[in-house]
Amino acid sequence: MSTNQRLDGKVAIVTGAGSGIGQAAALLLAEQGAKLLLIDIDRERVEKVKQTIEQGGGEALTGNCDISKAESLKDCFSQAAEKWGKMDIVFANAGINGTKAPIEIMELDEWDATINTNLRGTFATVKYAIPYLKERGGSIIITSSINGNRVFTGFGFSAYSTTKAGQVAFMKMAALELARYKIRVNAICPGAIATNIDESTIAKPELDEVTIPIEYPEGDQPLADGPGQPAQVAQLVAFLASDDASHITGTEIYIDGAESLIH
Repeated sequence: MSTNQRLDGKVAIVTGAGSGIGQAAALLLAEQGAKLLLIDIDRERVEKVKQTIEQGGGEALTGNCDISKAESLKDCFSQAAEKWGKMDIVFANAGINGTKAPIEIMELDEWDATINTNLRGTFATVKYAIPYLKERGGSIIITSSINGNRVFTGFGFSAYSTTKAGQVAFMKMAALELARYKIRVNAICPGAIATNIDESTIAKPELDEVTIPIEYPEGDQPLADGPGQPAQVAQLVAFLASDDASHITGTEIYIDGAESLIH
């Protein structure tokens, strides 16, 4: 099978599919032959992605749900199962930056909001996909980050970085537990990518009090001299989703143009 149709007949779930990395991955998975359930909190954005896929001759459903609310996720998954009878690929991508603040200033509910979306939401996405994936095996891909894994200079991002580190630990636990069912579980760790995730960032002015100045006169992204693109991350997701990655599980893969190596 040619690379451009290596996902032919597969059914894929993408959370956070309305924009950025999720959108780029959804479009590429569809281009490579997958049928898509597109999940996003923003109905208008995700409907546009669905239209684009259908215009290209692909199949897609949309699910307008918040991954921090488990019941809505279960309903979305059952939609795909009813229509296509199976599930092969889960891209647990949805997440937020949340509140950016010193630990002393950050409120408990601000901490909880980030934990509930990024960590609890990832857990729920994987948990409710397992019954469908167990039938014939499959691939789970989690969007983590260089933050919390290789990089700790994101001042104010204590909640965000904690969720990203937690996702990698959870991925490794899940990879071992689910290997008997031929379910592979991996995480991608992007660096700076040109997306609109900053829309979900709330920065508090007190941040200046804890920030340590760090300068990179020649820039901090050696390979590209600027942020990566969602389409580049999508290529990695498509590879991990495919049978080309059939012996890869329990692994975090950095996609950051060497950014994290100099931070």
